[in-house]
Amino acid sequence: MTDENTDNPILAAASASLAGTLMERMDIRILEASAQRLVATMPVAGNTQPYGLLHGGASVVLAETLGSLGTALHAGPGKAVVGLDINATHHRSAREGLVTGVATPISLGRTIGCYEIIISDQSGVRLCTSRITCMIRDAG
Repeated sequence: MTDENTDNPILAAASASLAGTLMERMDIRILEASAQRLVATMPVAGNTQPYGLLHGGASVVLAETLGSLGTALHAGPGKAVVGLDINATHHRSAREGLVTGVATPISLGRTIGCYEIIISDQSGVRLCTSRITCMIRDAG
């Protein structure tokens, strides 16, 4: 996570608790984060299937990371976010470099947050389109 994102208490807490998480293991880096737009990168290397292509599940992990974090930012402190549904359509594959996920809200309400996440390669070619719906609950 970049230093400018640590001004937000939700992002600061997420950044402080990365050790041992899937986000750390997959080397997902948050570049921009607000409830209206989130951007993150992930390397293809280390996140491939046996044929050397970016694993579709890795794309889904990137998408869920962005959509869940966006919903948490929308919900604010004192709330917990849990995923209800996620889907992904894989359009193309990648063999190397970084992929970038950009999440934008479809709908943000009191109890539900829904995001579209577009994952592209370094040339800007769309690799995956995902949609996630998260439930917002009181924490604790």
